[in-house]
Amino acid sequence: MSLIAPLIGEDCLSYSVFRLRARTRIFVKVELPPLLFFMSLTMSTLETTRAELGLVVLYLNKAEARDKICRAIQYGSKFLSDGQPGTAQNVDKSTSLARKVFRLFKFVNDLHALISPVPKGTPLPLVLLGKSKNALLSTFLFLDQIVWLGRTGIYKDKERAELLGRISLFCWMGSSVCTSLVEVGELGRLSASIKKLEKEIGNKDKHQNEQYRAKLEKSNERSLALIKAGMDVVVAFGLLQLAPKKVTPRVTGAFGFASSLISCYQLLPSHPKSKTV
Repeated sequence: MSLIAPLIGEDCLSYSVFRLRARTRIFVKVELPPLLFFMSLTMSTLETTRAELGLVVLYLNKAEARDKICRAIQYGSKFLSDGQPGTAQNVDKSTSLARKVFRLFKFVNDLHALISPVPKGTPLPLVLLGKSKNALLSTFLFLDQIVWLGRTGIYKDKERAELLGRISLFCWMGSSVCTSLVEVGELGRLSASIKKLEKEIGNKDKHQNEQYRAKLEKSNERSLALIKAGMDVVVAFGLLQLAPKKVTPRVTGAFGFASSLISCYQLLPSHPKSKTV
């Protein structure tokens, strides 16, 4: 220590007491020289930044996540343009076309879900609604590929491509309605299950019960999915121009942008994936 003192000064070698908060939220009392303190603080910041960037890289590596980010850009541009020609509308159209590439052969996912068995104990109405959703969404994604071929000029019959585009949007709207009904039914089942569990817990602190917390978290996720599905129905109305005076391009863009943000959130780790268009 005496050899270093002439170079950096005696004061810099005096020990100071400070607190470091670790990622585990544990406070540790440490005694270090100020120079070492700043070095350790810098290293800790770099480690934290690297870990956070790693999570961002993993998130962006998902094709679904990139699609939903592009979806947010698409509907945000639609909101800004309000259907008027300009830069925002060009961004809307180009992003919409680019997103179709992300969805190539994606119809296989819902086709697989359509022929897969359902969990035991699921009521028949919910089973039928779930399978209808899978069938409609798979049809939408399949027809959407033909729409993409038409817009790129590979498929020459533009009128038929536009017709198939409208049919595909009706399929998407139908799948969103089915999703809403499924979520309502599942929320009803969860609510009954939670009430039954509350009676079993009695006077104890229910929030300390792991099963109760899991059901409550699942209920919150279902509620969020219901809100998103309802927004998607409004977006489909806007894209099909079924109520052009009420559901304007700006309204469509606002609901689509909000729905896209929810989709991005649901794709974060520990959250279930959700299907939107």
